[in-house]
Amino acid sequence: MQILDHVVNRFNGVEVTADRLPADPAEFRRRLDFSLGVWRQEGRGVVWLELPIPRAALVPPATEAGFTYHHAAEDSLSLVCRLKPDALVPSFATHFIGAGAVVLNERQELLVVNELHRRDLSRPYYKLPGGALQPGEHLVNAVIREVFEETGVRAKFDSLVCFRHWHGYRWNKSDIYFICRLSPLSQEITIQQSEIEESRWMPVDEYLASEYVGIFNKRIVIAALESPGVAPEEIDGYGDPVGYEIFMPARRNGDSNTQARSE
Repeated sequence: MQILDHVVNRFNGVEVTADRLPADPAEFRRRLDFSLGVWRQEGRGVVWLELPIPRAALVPPATEAGFTYHHAAEDSLSLVCRLKPDALVPSFATHFIGAGAVVLNERQELLVVNELHRRDLSRPYYKLPGGALQPGEHLVNAVIREVFEETGVRAKFDSLVCFRHWHGYRWNKSDIYFICRLSPLSQEITIQQSEIEESRWMPVDEYLASEYVGIFNKRIVIAALESPGVAPEEIDGYGDPVGYEIFMPARRNGDSNTQARSE
């Protein structure tokens, strides 16, 4: 009997080679049972199995052998089997990440939006432009993109001001939402008609006094006005900034931080 193609990772876990899996479920079941026996004898802790859509027929024999679902992507399902009861299996992604923008012009006007798909359509609800980060997207680039997509206003990133962390969000996952301070590079507004009903420049005092603004939005605007926040900084020798972002307080000697590289 031929063992399934695999590699052993640095945690003593087995990662089955996805593109070398047999297509026939019966053959897969036989080879999987044999492989699991070998891996148990070798003292392995966990077996990871990724099944692309063309191998979806292998899900039943895998679950019958003791595998459970771990996470799914658009084109594959990842399963895991503990060979040792106390083996550590890290959780999959638990959080959504988003960013909102406090964009303030020289006239002390705040860029606000009234979303088309808000819960209560009987009244406006003015909030800050923003949205979810895309996979592999820097926070700096994401908030600039969201402002432009929703309002047509181009802006530059100044600082990260604060963030909110809450639980029980979409699909019962948690959510981290970063609030950023941006400076506008243009003033003309062109709304994203599929998502935004209205966008305008609103005087800050009017925004903070409005009954159509939530308490969280008022508080984060105040935070952006009162705090310089932290700015992107590149650290020489740390790695390629395309793959990371670090936010640091301004240096005491007055040197400005280096803004994170745009992708």
